[in-house]
Amino acid sequence: MEDINLHFTGDIHAVTAANNLIAAMMDAHIFHGNELDIDPGHVNFARCMDMNDRQLRALVDGLGGPKNGVPRQDEFVISAASEVMAILAMTEGVKDLKERLRRILIAFNRKGGPVWAKQLRADGACAILLKDALMPNLVQTLEGTPAFVHGGPFGNIAHGHNSILSDRLALGSTDVVFTEAGFASDLGAEKFVHLVCRQSGYAPNAAVLVTTVRAMKHHGGVKEKAIKEENLKALKAGFPNLDAHVGILKTLGITPIVAVNRFVADTQREIDTLVEHAQDLGVRAAPHRGYADGGKGGAELAQLVLEAANRAPASLRFVYKADDPFEEKVAKLATSIYGADGVDFVNSAKEDMKLMEKAGVADLPVCVAKTQMSLSDDDRALGAPKGWTLKIRGVRASSGAGYLVALAGEMMRMPGLGAEPAAVHMDIDEKGVIKGLF
Repeated sequence: MEDINLHFTGDIHAVTAANNLIAAMMDAHIFHGNELDIDPGHVNFARCMDMNDRQLRALVDGLGGPKNGVPRQDEFVISAASEVMAILAMTEGVKDLKERLRRILIAFNRKGGPVWAKQLRADGACAILLKDALMPNLVQTLEGTPAFVHGGPFGNIAHGHNSILSDRLALGSTDVVFTEAGFASDLGAEKFVHLVCRQSGYAPNAAVLVTTVRAMKHHGGVKEKAIKEENLKALKAGFPNLDAHVGILKTLGITPIVAVNRFVADTQREIDTLVEHAQDLGVRAAPHRGYADGGKGGAELAQLVLEAANRAPASLRFVYKADDPFEEKVAKLATSIYGADGVDFVNSAKEDMKLMEKAGVADLPVCVAKTQMSLSDDDRALGAPKGWTLKIRGVRASSGAGYLVALAGEMMRMPGLGAEPAAVHMDIDEKGVIKGLF
């Protein structure tokens, strides 16, 4: 696990290098005469770094005189939010990779027209940097089973799924494939259906919805310091959140199975109450003890998943049509998936869409960048919020990946470290033994 979390095969570094090569070539083009007439105030493509660093969310670079570049407002996003990372996860091969790199919308010119990465002729060099990263990574679990670990677009900021290439390899190698969609059904499942399945043709037979007793108590109003104490009242108060997620999966046409991931402090009464509630919703449910007991701790759940997958036909339902206007796509997601009353396009969102229309990318599917802490765009809103409106404050093109990113609420594409970063608890001894990583 340390090797996977510490650089692994270098895929993220390759993505970072390819991303920043495009950014560097763009700024070099501006510096050397700007033949494409790129407007430094309308750059669509950000530099990236694989580090939480809020200091880099908004900055002015190119300072220090004419030899050091052209000053402009700039930004960094975390590498997992890079469009190149999303491209790596969505691509079907080298030819497709190069085509996707070419169609990255990097900026707008002074007349409001689009400027593409292909105009910088960056695709060949970027593809070289990504040649090894393009290949899925095969790893072995603690119990000897194979797993592909490939791609890392965040589920809240980007589309949150591993690579299509790794899924295709898995589907050609075994009878049953489990694939992860980042975060909960409002993000992971929705984006898997509307972005990944729409492109790949996948149609999952079932979905495992993971919940915990402590999550339900959190949504029921329990503070973190009391989360380990038995509290059936708060547990039940949090059920509307689970109900909403089950409903989202059913809306998307996918059979849900609820996995109750068990923690040491959970009481049997709490586990039974949560499982029974899920069953009352008409879905299969079972506790899961894989962390403590390995494969045998997930045997009951695995059997339920197989039963559901074998019985349920794959019949996806898309919430919006591919040719719906952008605003309508977002509105349908807001009302049908998140439970909002509607959508407000605020700040620069409407002006951004005019630029997208001028660039000819306004008809792309939608990827909403939204907090994972709530069904709403407010991370403080627990349970299943009612009577709220989704606020879209900006739109960014990820045309190489194949979608538009709608920025909801206060969602940032570059996270920041907390008051006490996890790094302060990490160390390595003289023998190379690492502690505090997990």
